[in-house]
Amino acid sequence: MAVGVEQAEAALVEHYPRLVRLAYLVLPPHLGRNRRVLTAHSLAQRALPRGRTGRTPQTVAGIPLPRPGTGATAATGTTDRDRGHAFVRQQVLRRALEAEQPLLRRAWPNRSQLPPLLPQVWGVRLFPKSGGADELALDQKLAALTGAGRAAYVLRALERLDDTEVRGVLAGCGVAAPAAALAEADTVEPSALLESAEFDPCSLQARPTDLMRRRHLTRACVAAVAALAVGAVLLGGTGDGASGPLYAQNPSAERALDPARLTIAPADAWKTSDRTDFSVWPVRGSLAEDFALLRRALAVWARPGGSAGVSATPQTPTGPAMGPPQLLYAGELDGARVVVLYDGLRLVRYAEPVGGGEGVVLDFARVDAASEASASAVVVARTDTHVRYLTAPWADRVAVRDLLDPAAAPRTLRRTPDGVTAPLAASSMSRDCRTWDAMEVRDATGTRTLTDLGELTPVRLTSGPPAAPEDLGSTADRERWAHTACLLPTVRSRGVRSVNSWPYAAQTLPESNGTAHWVCTRAETWRGNGSRVFAQFQLPGSGKGAPGAVVAKAENSAACGAKDPKVLAGVLWKAKAGGSYLLAAGNDAFASLSVGGGAEGSSDGNLLAVPVKAGTQADLSGKLKDGTEADVLR
Repeated sequence: MAVGVEQAEAALVEHYPRLVRLAYLVLPPHLGRNRRVLTAHSLAQRALPRGRTGRTPQTVAGIPLPRPGTGATAATGTTDRDRGHAFVRQQVLRRALEAEQPLLRRAWPNRSQLPPLLPQVWGVRLFPKSGGADELALDQKLAALTGAGRAAYVLRALERLDDTEVRGVLAGCGVAAPAAALAEADTVEPSALLESAEFDPCSLQARPTDLMRRRHLTRACVAAVAALAVGAVLLGGTGDGASGPLYAQNPSAERALDPARLTIAPADAWKTSDRTDFSVWPVRGSLAEDFALLRRALAVWARPGGSAGVSATPQTPTGPAMGPPQLLYAGELDGARVVVLYDGLRLVRYAEPVGGGEGVVLDFARVDAASEASASAVVVARTDTHVRYLTAPWADRVAVRDLLDPAAAPRTLRRTPDGVTAPLAASSMSRDCRTWDAMEVRDATGTRTLTDLGELTPVRLTSGPPAAPEDLGSTADRERWAHTACLLPTVRSRGVRSVNSWPYAAQTLPESNGTAHWVCTRAETWRGNGSRVFAQFQLPGSGKGAPGAVVAKAENSAACGAKDPKVLAGVLWKAKAGGSYLLAAGNDAFASLSVGGGAEGSSDGNLLAVPVKAGTQADLSGKLKDGTEADVLR
């Protein structure tokens, strides 16, 4: 089949989003989401034949055409656009598969093996919108396949090709063993989630690149401009840099902007104070007496200008302090000058590049009602892949533990004399979730497990009943968390204070399939509302770090918490021998469970297993020991 440039171009324009999604899904996961997005667009844009009279090679004659009604074409029969789509699809797929080949295989690498020349985006990272736990699990399964296996899976799911057609496309792309690729694709259940925003490289989110390491080539000019801006602020000018115009003068505002009036806690206040929170942290850092830096930080806090990047946890006010705040830290870290302040309600982190110029950031986090356990650390430096913490003065020892490897011993984490840790992997930003490094902080009252979820304060991880959650102190606690950690990105950037994972029931599976565990995970926020709850079904023999299946979710619910410590959830499960069952479990507050609708059954106690037909829709309910009716988590 001969395809001209005009036919291919028309097909490319019409089906561009689908072709880019195909490339994004087939590209190797190790490239990272930002590079995969840019590379996918580059491959689609370079899929046209060369020259104005280009024709496809003779081998293209066997390419299967798009199926009517699949989104590839809406017309029946064979059209020029069908042929053009088949051609550009094969071009995109061939180059996406080439990107996974080792660079040393050829004397000169293919263009698709190198970062794309175009498109290029400077200063921000682009990636698709995050999905839920189901999308994350599918992404992990696809990452475990080879490029050919992913291609076979995607051609089936997106292009609706049958196995014969898939073999033809893969063979045309140079895949040596198309049958093996199909067999590999069979290991992943077909899913409509490929159509979701999680895998759409045309619907993107943007985040800044590593602001702390960016430099300007003309440092002298930038320093001069910064000096003029500071001088303008000091002289009462309007200013147009990181800080905005001055407000009307009043004594309270002026006192809040005076670095000489900053509150400083005595070095040993935490040893004698009735409160053990951020208010008793001593000031630390080599720049604690750099009044020019402190004045800039206070000015930007009071009136951030358009060039300052401001972030805040949900429902955290970003207005100026009502009076002189407390200084906790001022120092230089990873190419930035960092100041951490506290006003009794909020932690505020100010950071500016050492070289001056743009790149000033201001982060707010609500920390009212903090306790010794929740005031154990603050994030003072962050890159795309690592974070550094400033630890509490009462922290005796800090270590790193991989949550996905519960049997492994913790690793010592070095700290400076000021209490700043060495860089620690920001596991919540990783897409493959092969490891999850959390920090353990030991003090006189116990050992806390803290993890980063993209905010100024780390999140405390606990385990146990909602009325009395405890820190992770046993191997059993860590084994439950090993199957929960990879679900934590679903509560990232929500102002979460703590996450408790409670194994509320263990159920012997029918047909001698072992014992499954039911786990309720609750993320609570600093602001009190906005909690997120999800129930997991954890099968026996799950691989290292494999997340449990989320079978029920709820937001702004008291379920699984101290005020309402009950939970009920169910799942359709298929035994190894082929039998299908509706399984359900509640915590020990339930006296009986029953199911109606598409299945009928009941049980005394908090566990239920009823044989059902595949695809059955049923209504599950329970009765508490006090006689109260209770519904499933939702």
